[in-house]
This record gives sequence, structure tokens and C-alpha cells, in this order.
Amino acid sequence: MTSRQRVEASLRHEQPDRTPVFEYVLLTPTEDLLLGRPACDYVGNPAEWNRQLAASGWEQALRQCATDRVDLACRLGHDMMYVVPNPPPPKNPCTPTSTSAELPDDPVERLRRRNELAALFPHTVDDESFAIYRFLKAEMERRKLDLPMLAPAYAHGVWTDVDLMQTMVLDPEVAHEHFAYATRRSLSLINAYLDLGIDQIGIGGDFAGNVPLISPTLYREFIVPEVRALSRHIHAAGAWAVNASDGDLWSVIDDFLIGCEVDGYLEIDQRAGMELRRLKMTYGDRITFYGNLDCGSLLTFALPQEVRRETAQCLKWGGGSGGHIFCVSNAITASVRIENYLAMVNSYREVFGLEVLVGLQR
Repeated sequence: MTSRQRVEASLRHEQPDRTPVFEYVLLTPTEDLLLGRPACDYVGNPAEWNRQLAASGWEQALRQCATDRVDLACRLGHDMMYVVPNPPPPKNPCTPTSTSAELPDDPVERLRRRNELAALFPHTVDDESFAIYRFLKAEMERRKLDLPMLAPAYAHGVWTDVDLMQTMVLDPEVAHEHFAYATRRSLSLINAYLDLGIDQIGIGGDFAGNVPLISPTLYREFIVPEVRALSRHIHAAGAWAVNASDGDLWSVIDDFLIGCEVDGYLEIDQRAGMELRRLKMTYGDRITFYGNLDCGSLLTFALPQEVRRETAQCLKWGGGSGGHIFCVSNAITASVRIENYLAMVNSYREVFGLEVLVGLQR
């Protein structure tokens, strides 16, 4: 199977020749060590991005970013990529606007002010911020590769947004207005991705930690209808909708997956109790699970042999009738030991009879 065939089989719940693999967010220094040079990555290594931006200009830095991303995918045998829009070209500094106006003390009024600004300055897609997708496609075409891409249109999370969470209780109408504007922002991104041929789109957003930050009732009232509307728009274009949130989602898992009418679940938080085996048993015929090897504790603190064991277990639990794409639960941060990351990579490769990676050290 090709990478695209493998990923699409998993999304259709057909059995691929092996579980597809990719990485959600890969940050320095791990990506630099894997690449063998500093990665020009505006997300993963902003210092190197800024250095190359200053030395070579925006377009050349972005083309190097695309080259580095494809090199990493080839090095690790990835079947797809997660790619966020790129920073636009630097603009001449403009006259700063005044920020001296005091914000209201009332959280409802602060959110109302944000809604007014959203109405005055509707979100528009900056074509220059989507250049990375075109450069990646060109680089893959040059190498005769075809790796599907997943791109984010997250706008319906509540993480750290205390004003929003309070307003959902104090003034539901203002909160509904906020989420309606969020849906408009997401739709503008989604349409841009669809025009580029990107057919996996992340929607939703964080609303839970060790417990959900809002009640199941509020989640169903405010967020589910908006995310479902995005799913239907994505499906009408023949693409896949992927809901994403960290945390313990068991109290709303049916709403999060079935109520939102999504095809996939990303950021599966094993440490918060979201066990892949249970998810697969309950929803494995309808939902594709992206993950869920723990990055926060396992890859940071465990021994390599434990990482290898957990990787094999994750692949076993996710296996059968497609519906599983292997990655970690969230970002590979600086706390992750390269020995553990390589243990995960090589455990995956051993399960499927692939050649292991050697010769990388910190």
C-alpha cells in the first residue's frame, strides 16, 4: 500500500497492510537530532526559523521548512503530516493602536466586547499563510511522494478562557454569539484547506483536563451543534473531520464523537484515563483514533524498554479493521528523551517488520 492508501483505508475502517504512523507536533531538540541539523520549523524550532528568515528571506526559509518536514517524514517512515499555516511575510511596522481603554470588570461585557470586534473585523484567510501547503506538495511531487495532510481549524475550545466559561452560565445568548463567530472562523479555514486538497481537518478544541472544564450540559448546548455543523460541511466536500481535545472526556464521549458527527479523535489523553482499548471496543467501527501513546509521562520519565512495551500494546489495542493511526498523545516537547522517542519508533518498526533506525544520539 502507498501511504495515502494506508491512511484512507484506516479512515474507512478497512484493514491496511500496517497501522499508519505520523507525528502530531514534533519540537526541538528531538526534530533536530532526527534530522541531523537544526530544523527550519516555525512551530518546532522558531529560533532556527527566525535565523533563516533573516538570512534568506521569507520564501526561501519556508521552502527550507518544507524540505525539512519531508526529510523528517522520510527519515521516520511517516504516512501523513500535521501542518499548521505558516507565518506571513514580515510587514513594515505600522503605527501602534492605543490599548489604554480599560476593559469592563464584568466577564459578560468583556466577551461581548470580543464579539463586537469579531463582527467589525471578520476573519479572512491570508493566502500567504497557506504557502507551506503548496511548498510541501511541490516538494513531495519532486520526490514522487504523496503524504496526506491534516490541518487545524480549532476554534471551539474553552481552555483558559475564564470569561467564556462564566458567560456560558451568566448570559447564554452572548456565549452562543461567541461560538457562532468561532464557527465562521473555522469555516473560512476549512474552505481554504479544501481548496488546497487537504482532506483531514481538525475541529473542536480543548475543553478538559483531568476533568472537563464545563458540564456535559453546557458542552451539548454550546459546542456540539457548532462542531457538528463543521463536520457536515467537511463531509459535504468528501473530506474527514477530526475532533481534538486533551483530558478526560468520558462524561461526554458520545457527544464528542457521535453527536459531533466526526470521523476521528485526536489528542487522546491516556494519562487522563482515555484508554484506547475501551475506545476501540465501543467506537472502533465508526471512529478512527489518532494516538495514543503518552508523551507527558511515559516518553519523558520511563525506561526505553517500558516505552517499547507500551508502543506494542498501543498498536495491539488499536489494531483490527482499520480505525487507528499511530502517534503520541500530543506534542514531543524538549522534556522527551531521544532514547525513548527512538524506542517508540523502533518498537513500531519491529512490530511491522521494518528496518530499525540506528546511529542517533543526543
